[in-house]
Amino acid sequence: MIEQYYSVEQIAEMIDMHPKTIQRYIREGRLKAQKIGKAWRVTGHDLSTFVEGTDEDVMSDTSPGMQAIIGAAVKNITVSTVIDIPVENKAEALQVMNWITASLNSQSSEYGYTSMASQFIEPEHIVRIMLSASPSFMAVIMSYLSELEMK
Repeated sequence: MIEQYYSVEQIAEMIDMHPKTIQRYIREGRLKAQKIGKAWRVTGHDLSTFVEGTDEDVMSDTSPGMQAIIGAAVKNITVSTVIDIPVENKAEALQVMNWITASLNSQSSEYGYTSMASQFIEPEHIVRIMLSASPSFMAVIMSYLSELEMK
């Protein structure tokens, strides 16, 4: 699978922040990025982690004893993903975003906490969904998306 990389300007537009703020977050280490040529690039995974405010590297930077303490404190697993859905026009983009929002709002409490950010990228005819949810709820969403893809 090919990793998607985003520029500072793309990220700023997606999350409605000034590009200089994104650059500051990269300098401060709050947003993981790689220098490719003269420009900073951020992977979709690192962007999702940043947007959701989680840091998966906390466990790798700690001793085994501390990992056990942290592991015991974790009650819920959260999965984050970036989903690009091709659409024909803005009306279809709104339908897709409304469908995902309705799915989140109507979910059973057994699925726990969910978070979503969405964006219509008009030049590319894509709806970009950044979703964070429990693995079980994410499985339901992915199942729905698989069914849509087959149609």
